[in-house]
Order: sequence, then structure tokens, then C-alpha cells
Amino acid sequence: MKISRMLFVGIALAAALMVAPVSELTAACTTIQSGLITDTYGNVLRPGYDQWGYNYQAHMFNGLYENFTRPNPPATESDTALQMKWSDPWLSNKDCDGDGKLDRGLGTDTPGISQGWLTNHMHGTYEGADNETHNWTYFVKIVYMPSGCPLANQIWGLYCIIEEVYNDPYSGFNGVDRSHLINPAGLGYWTN
Repeated sequence: MKISRMLFVGIALAAALMVAPVSELTAACTTIQSGLITDTYGNVLRPGYDQWGYNYQAHMFNGLYENFTRPNPPATESDTALQMKWSDPWLSNKDCDGDGKLDRGLGTDTPGISQGWLTNHMHGTYEGADNETHNWTYFVKIVYMPSGCPLANQIWGLYCIIEEVYNDPYSGFNGVDRSHLINPAGLGYWTN
């Protein structure tokens, strides 16, 4: 398991959707239920889970790791599962600027930039040197932090890891990575 590939999941979510900035919030936002919001490839976004594992209405992804980039065709097997959850300012479930895409930074001072928070929880299996199958889990909390964060915690410029937990008993990893723990680690504290 390469932890570094996990750190790029949140930013790949942004690239996969190619979402335009919100120029002005209006009361007449388009919702996913309308059938008028599409992804970069023109696929209509609908409530519930899509073929990749995204449920944009619920602000979550629950599927195979390989599908977070929305490949065509979607992967059908993997040794790694991924669950992502995000706040509305990270990626909204509305289109308020009329471009037909989901908005980023909705309701913030900097529309078009993902703010708020994102969590990623991965789990999988691998074959060890003992020829046995072993399980691992990885969890990370990422927040938008315009005031900056310690360099060791920084990813993608204004985004900061506030907590990481990696468990892989066979490889000797267990628990919270204290080098990335920022107190408080709770997502409710980090409001923008």
C-alpha cells in the first residue's frame, strides 16, 4: 500500500469534474434532481450512486480505489476499497452559477476553490512475504486552511492533513501518525 497515492485522491476529484467557479450565489440554484447537471464528459449526474461509486447528492464516494477518477469503463475488481466524504464547500451538490456543473466553494469568500473538508478511508488486502493475505486500513482528514499549516502537513498548497491513521499489523503499523496530528483534529473546528 502506498500512502502517497491516497493524498492525491481529493485533488483528482476536482480534476475529474472540472468544476467552474461560482460567480454569484442566487436563490435559483439547479439541483442534481433536475437532471441538468453533468460531469466533464457530459454524463448527467443523478441522485444515488453512479457506476463509479459517487453519490454527489450525499457528498460521498464508496467504491473501488481505481474508480475515483471516473475511468471509462469503470474498474470491476480491486484489492483496495475507498470511501470519501466531503463538505458542501469542498464540492456542492448544486449548480448556482448556471454552468451545468457542481460548484466548489459555494457560500464562501472564494467561490470556485474547494474549501471545507474531505475525508478518505481506504482498506485493502495484500499478500505478505509469508504467502498469507493481510489487511490494512488508512484514514485521513484534509481541510482547507488559507492561513497555512505546518509544512509537514501541507498538500496541494492551501490544504492540510489534520489527522492520519494507518493500521497494518503485519507490517508493524498501528494507529495515529502523530507527525500529522494537528490539535484539534476534529473537522468541526476547521471552519472557513
